[in-house]
Amino acid sequence: MENGITDMETASSRPVAAPRNGCGGADVDRRWVPDAAVRGDELESVVMRFAGDSGDGMQLAGLQFTLAAALAGNDVATFPDYPAEIRAPKGTPTGVSGFQVQFAARDVLTPGDKADVLVAMNPAGLVASLDDLSPGATIIADEDSFDARGLRLARCDANPLEDGSLAGYQLIRVPLTGLTRQAVADSGVGRKLATRCRNFFALGLVCWLYGRDTTTALRYIDDKFAGDVADANRRALQAGWSYGETTEALRRSYHVPSAALTPGTYRNVTGNEALALGLIAAAEMSGKTLFYSGYPITPASDILHKLSRHKAFGVRTFQAEDEIAAITAAIGAAFGGAMAVTGSSGPGIALKAEAMGLAVMLELPLLIVDVQRGGPSTGLPTKPEQSDLLQALFGRSGEAPMPVLAASSPGDCFRTALEAWRIATRLMTPVMILSDAFVANGAEPWRIPDVDDLAPIPVSHPATDDGAFGPYRRDELLARPWALPGTPGRTHRVGGLEKQDGTGNISYDPTNHARMVATRAEKVANAARLLAPLQVFGPAAGPLLVLSWGGTYGACREAVRLVRNRGGRVAHAHLRHLFPLPSDLGAVLDRYDRVLVPELNTGQLLLVLRATHRVDAIGMAKVEGRPFAVAEIAARVADLLAAEADR
Repeated sequence: MENGITDMETASSRPVAAPRNGCGGADVDRRWVPDAAVRGDELESVVMRFAGDSGDGMQLAGLQFTLAAALAGNDVATFPDYPAEIRAPKGTPTGVSGFQVQFAARDVLTPGDKADVLVAMNPAGLVASLDDLSPGATIIADEDSFDARGLRLARCDANPLEDGSLAGYQLIRVPLTGLTRQAVADSGVGRKLATRCRNFFALGLVCWLYGRDTTTALRYIDDKFAGDVADANRRALQAGWSYGETTEALRRSYHVPSAALTPGTYRNVTGNEALALGLIAAAEMSGKTLFYSGYPITPASDILHKLSRHKAFGVRTFQAEDEIAAITAAIGAAFGGAMAVTGSSGPGIALKAEAMGLAVMLELPLLIVDVQRGGPSTGLPTKPEQSDLLQALFGRSGEAPMPVLAASSPGDCFRTALEAWRIATRLMTPVMILSDAFVANGAEPWRIPDVDDLAPIPVSHPATDDGAFGPYRRDELLARPWALPGTPGRTHRVGGLEKQDGTGNISYDPTNHARMVATRAEKVANAARLLAPLQVFGPAAGPLLVLSWGGTYGACREAVRLVRNRGGRVAHAHLRHLFPLPSDLGAVLDRYDRVLVPELNTGQLLLVLRATHRVDAIGMAKVEGRPFAVAEIAARVADLLAAEADR
């Protein structure tokens, strides 16, 4: 990796002097590029939501607007939200596909609680999103879709565009379908394809409304489509911009200034993308070949897809016939000396459990990625949840502990992958990485690190026979050597039967078994010795600490920041390491009168904290297939502070 991670940049990244960007590059000749220097009413931040049927291209439109906002220097955070069915019921609220993005002139950590702007492609998109709108929000509705059939499918007794029910919002009625068909009439595409171009019309319209350049969308069209279809999409995008510029329905435009953020080279990444890049970087920094094996499952499949594109970095990917084959192939790769990784979601992790126990017993470095989703069983495969924590900690037969880490944001997935592999190789143990659908599918601008700033991950293999080799002889942290098969003098046995301490030979001795179980547990506990002190945002002691883990980081940090700005005495600490817990966690907890633990489950970390630290923490559980809103946590924090003040 001579040029480091920057060799893996896509067309959506380039160096910048100050503001972040998500795309970039020079304009392409012979393209229509509107004047993006529009300046209207200045806003600090905007939350925008696109909503329509699964086939309406809402994810595409939302992503392209996100890239345009990032290119303009805004900080962004996104939340793609779509149904689990391959083709959900068309025109119904359950079939709505949504994409929400917050873009701002300041640092943002969440995609926003309530949308300031809604682009509703049909009645179902409007109905499904009304509860997610802020008071006075702007609604841009395709009035052509609000016909008798559309209203019936959305279960509307009357047309909400006409019955006065939207009086509290700024309603902009646009004959979007008809205008799109008219705009692309000369492109040569049929009526059906013409209608499908309306997401680009909507994209052009909101780009005008917020002064965002359409260059990135034009580049995407040229890269993704060809012939008449590409021409039709370009025409639709241009028509949307022109409509915004000429219609009297939009009386003003808006401007969100650039965010003053650290200079550097940025790219927009999802959590799954950042995790894939982190795995590649970890392999490079440890001098290892990356082997990733997986079986398709939502929302983890994209990690396999991303890694399969990087064969130039020596990455080897394997789509196995099932989850068990995926992890056992990874175990074989680890035994052979590769950086071995397997990934899945909750149901697949359950199938991998026995083989994870085998990896614990063999004491091989192996990464297991669990991108959590709503459950149980198939459950809500496209919705976020944190309900696999107890499975990650205890879901294996026998005594089989392993370190567990959780990523806090899309960009943090990169750092978490590096740290997990560092622990796995230092302690010779499998390590589990927890992500979730919110982190994995969400996106944010990510500052690409300089490869020279990435610390090497030292890995060694005993190579010569010095007469003292033992496959399970241990160092000061109780890690055994990583001897590779085929090395002269390093022949040793591995398998799922208990091993004799030191030699690795099969042993049924009860005392030896007890010693090996205790040794493996103590070795994993030694991971706490490798951790930095727990960081606390806010007062070092006081009435309340908010303790979070995983994808709840952004909502918790913004909520604490909000309450502190109002004068509340509250602090926030976030856990990346869930097993073992940081050694100074107990001391931190003791400094606060109350501890609040928000989780997207029914209280799993809360259970662990009460068991390990005997702290009477307060749980805040949510299992709705949706992330926390900042306002939810801020309100709970305010209530607890008020109650504490009254004591």
